[in-house]
Amino acid sequence: MKIVLFQPDIPQNTGNIGRLCVATQTPLFLVKPLGFSLNDSHLKRAGLDYWKDLELILLEDRKAFETHFQGNRIWYFTTKGQRSYTEISYESEDVLVFGSETRGFPPDIYQTKAQGLYTIPMTGPVRSLNLATAVGIVLYEGLRQLQFGEMDVTN
Repeated sequence: MKIVLFQPDIPQNTGNIGRLCVATQTPLFLVKPLGFSLNDSHLKRAGLDYWKDLELILLEDRKAFETHFQGNRIWYFTTKGQRSYTEISYESEDVLVFGSETRGFPPDIYQTKAQGLYTIPMTGPVRSLNLATAVGIVLYEGLRQLQFGEMDVTN
């Protein structure tokens, strides 16, 4: 699987997600513009010393994202999704896309990709989960369905 962060704003979230991607050997794609510099100390601190092991790919903009993943199965995760992330039968080459922490996705994605919008069910007054938490929940569900692939589950 591949994780895509669409125009992320908060370096600590991206750093934590980077660490998660290293732990699961999952490539991380960042779609620009970013709300921070890749040299940000908060980003590095959250990723600890694992950042050097991350397979990180930067995509210049939305068009580059769409071109790069043309033909792939793409799932978008948002609080505006109408179906649960658990309804997906994940495949190893799936692309899991998460919107900006402050803006979500561009408005047209909510219309054009409506059938591909999924959410993490929540109750109570919370509007959303932290981005790094949401990525972890979805990624590990996909990995669970795939029996964790090459991961050492005894570790």
